[in-house]
Amino acid sequence: MPSRLSAYVSDTAPGRGALRTARSWLHSDAPRRSLNGLWRFRLSPTASTAEDFAAEDFDDGGWDGIPVPSHWVLQGDGAYGRPIYTNVQFPFPIDPPHVPDENPTGDYRRHFDVPADWSDAERVVLRFDGVESLFTLWVNGDEIGGAAGSRLAHEFDVTSSLRPGDNVVAVRVHQWSAASYVEDQDQWWLPGIFRDVTLIARPAGGIEDVWLRTGFDGGRGRIETEVTADAAAFPVTLRLPELGIERVWATAADVAPLDVDGVEPWSAERPRLYDVTVSTSAESITLRAGFRTVEIRGDRFLVNGRRVVFHGMNRHETHPERGRVFDEEHAREDLARMKRFNVNAIRTSHYPPHPRLLDLADELGFWVVLECDLETHGFDKLGWAGNPSDDPAWREAYLDRIRRTVERDKNHPSIVIWSLGNEAGTGGNLAAMSAWVHARDPGRPVHYEGDHAGEYTDVYSRMYSSVLETEEIGTDGSRAPLLNCTPAQGARQRTKPFLLCEYAHAMGNGPGALDQYEALVHEHPRLHGGFVWEWRDHGILATTPDGRPYYAYGGDFGEVVHDGNFVMDGMLLSDDVPTPSLHEYKAVAAPVRFAFDGDEVAITNLRHSADTSDLRFRWHVEHDGTPVDSGDLQVPVVAAGESAQVALPRIPVSPDSETWLTVDAVLAAQTAWAPDGHVIATVQLDRSAPRPAPAVRREPHWRRSDGTLTLGIAEFVDGSLVRLAGRAVAGPRLELFRAPTDNDEGASQEVEESDASIAGVSNAELWRRDGLDRLTTRRLSVDRAASALRTIAKVSAANSALSVIVESVWSLEGDELELRVEIEPSKGWPTVWPRIGIRFDLPDGAAPVDGAEWFGLGPLESYPDSLRAARTGRFSSTIGDLSVDYARPQETGHRSRLRQLTLTSAGTEVLRIVTLPDTRGRRPGFTLSRHTPQQIARAGHPFQLPDSTTSHLIVDAAQHGLGSRACGPDVWPEFALRPEARTIRLRIAAG
Repeated sequence: MPSRLSAYVSDTAPGRGALRTARSWLHSDAPRRSLNGLWRFRLSPTASTAEDFAAEDFDDGGWDGIPVPSHWVLQGDGAYGRPIYTNVQFPFPIDPPHVPDENPTGDYRRHFDVPADWSDAERVVLRFDGVESLFTLWVNGDEIGGAAGSRLAHEFDVTSSLRPGDNVVAVRVHQWSAASYVEDQDQWWLPGIFRDVTLIARPAGGIEDVWLRTGFDGGRGRIETEVTADAAAFPVTLRLPELGIERVWATAADVAPLDVDGVEPWSAERPRLYDVTVSTSAESITLRAGFRTVEIRGDRFLVNGRRVVFHGMNRHETHPERGRVFDEEHAREDLARMKRFNVNAIRTSHYPPHPRLLDLADELGFWVVLECDLETHGFDKLGWAGNPSDDPAWREAYLDRIRRTVERDKNHPSIVIWSLGNEAGTGGNLAAMSAWVHARDPGRPVHYEGDHAGEYTDVYSRMYSSVLETEEIGTDGSRAPLLNCTPAQGARQRTKPFLLCEYAHAMGNGPGALDQYEALVHEHPRLHGGFVWEWRDHGILATTPDGRPYYAYGGDFGEVVHDGNFVMDGMLLSDDVPTPSLHEYKAVAAPVRFAFDGDEVAITNLRHSADTSDLRFRWHVEHDGTPVDSGDLQVPVVAAGESAQVALPRIPVSPDSETWLTVDAVLAAQTAWAPDGHVIATVQLDRSAPRPAPAVRREPHWRRSDGTLTLGIAEFVDGSLVRLAGRAVAGPRLELFRAPTDNDEGASQEVEESDASIAGVSNAELWRRDGLDRLTTRRLSVDRAASALRTIAKVSAANSALSVIVESVWSLEGDELELRVEIEPSKGWPTVWPRIGIRFDLPDGAAPVDGAEWFGLGPLESYPDSLRAARTGRFSSTIGDLSVDYARPQETGHRSRLRQLTLTSAGTEVLRIVTLPDTRGRRPGFTLSRHTPQQIARAGHPFQLPDSTTSHLIVDAAQHGLGSRACGPDVWPEFALRPEARTIRLRIAAG
């Protein structure tokens, strides 16, 4: 069917037979009937072999049943094909507008009744809210038409083909079409009818469309109403009961703007909505209006006259079982979770979401960048040759997409920016889209990151700019490199508000440096925050042949081309579990900031417009993690953007333990998204009395030894530790390797001025090259003294002259066993190290080590550039819960700044370890896992980890940072771990 598949482009039409005028998704009392449910379904391998099926008397008795909405590749246990994941690549030859003959084609049929009283309807419309990719519609054997634009709504007038009683609708859906070339978003390709199908009776004298354009200025609201209806539909009545407003317009010419006094504004913090009805004698439409004005003044983006900072997420529609099929209960909880983690903004990457999601955004409160269903990223492979964005043949297709985007969602106060799409190069078609939006809706600015020269957009937007570059943009930008710009174009871009439409690539364990980006936003008003890539992992729930569930990513379905686990890059795991990075984000984006000064704390309200009357402030004091006192801080109401100095409580300081004061800002009352007492911001103050660390005892009389002896609870054979407190133990061995994170595996060109990383080469590749994952040891000496044992070893890798000298000294210090390890690298190590640590292997024996209690940073994992969510306290966890189940196993579970650690078995203490700071006051961290870093690195999925009979404790003197190098900048130099000498001191006792 080559002519039909290319008609989307050559006909420059929104769809054959589809209603050309897009309109709002409205809540109307006009009769409607959902056609969601079970349809008959047949899948053909190609478009050309799918036999005709649209006739009324066609026998579909041999077909399967399939739910609508759904994606056929997620139904039938693989019987209907399988998902495909690509980020940039096209999964078919790049031959626009053509697609292969091997084009999976799904045929759908169902019967439905038309109520007898619908005979009074002026017309009946059949609406499809989402079909991927190209579809054709028949009703009672009549071909109605077809359309493309997978995440866009299409309506068809089916009046003349309907009859009272039983009717048959048939739909043919092609997986690939010309439209696929402009829907190359970073996500799974999931064909089918995946959003609602609705039959709508349009009454004579009804309202075709309504647009309430609202504004707000100093306590006064404004409504400009646009009503689309036949002249016979008038009079039209607008009612806003809460404000006592009723206006009746006899004719279209009478419709006029309305000023309203006493209005509360809408914002993402206080999403005040007013119920409005617009009605005729035949139809009543209900809307929820929020009064707000969006504007750009100079290089500031303002809502209601105040600067907005976007603490945002890029949000795809994805679910491990439903794909992009919308579930309102799940979506509401998803947005409530965003609010609980201090997220205030959403970029709908990279298409309009289900329309109900925007109702929820209005209600719960989010700043929304609403993005059109457009991306042509695969043309980047060709240097953008043939890119539809600058091809006049595609002009109408592009304009149709933006019209359907804006018209459907124009009533939502949450939408403050329109975005033309994503990663589609640049060209005249995008400029035409922008011109249409500016003409249609001058009240909202236009965004598109690919407009590097700023020719047709209103904000300057970038992806993954480094901290340094972002800082330069925040000043005057004169030294910041602008992509593909002339000096004049660059100067124009520097006059606009700046936002990071994507940053902090949240793939696997990471990202780092969130706090550095946040600090820039508060230092430079031109910077308006940004949107993390991205909100959630896109794993698809699958099972191994032996029935173990796991979350599949690219390549797990036998795709010819795919982009691996790059689809697993969210701050939320596929099963809705928040990652530690999301907790870090919550801490960084907290809307209340604390600054201690002597016996006072300055509390600053960083919100857009809400004061702190909805908050209360609690404090508690702990000695070595044990609570000793608590209470409430008496804090005056602090207006947005203001600060207040508050006296601290009297803090009881212990001379023998660490004293920590913690202050929490919590919700004073329940909200729609969190219970009362929910913590939105936390700060800690160390009030500990200084205590010197025990001095290192230098043993003056060492002598050669066979190394077989007992020191307190430790037993040694040939200089090697074999038992501790009666348990079998192996180690300590030097561990420089960690299972590479996705960021460690990244080979980005963005390297933060670090001579220890190489642009275009991943750190993980360098670590494997240098043999950090396969170190071997050569014992140099074994010595003993009266109550001490010393070993010196040289650690290196095959085919390498690089080495590390490790001196381990065991000694009895009173009743305690002390271990001091001195680690000294040779010269010439060329790259960063992942860690500097020592590993103990603890075989299970009769009682496996299965848990830990510790005093240090927690409760979640932390790393040098991801510490803001960590607090000092006393915590406990099972060994399984210490690690995060990232979709691809990798480094996880490190807890920083350890003071005390107790290893447990079935709740019983096994070993107690106290850490001593080094000469610079630095304390180690720890990781406890059932697998070694090497085992973890070899697994592509959690189910591929081997069965374990050993627990592994790693005490790290230092860890390399996380960064965002999977798709963005490398680890900041301050947090990069260069090879260096380190000391680890531990005091060990039996449990």
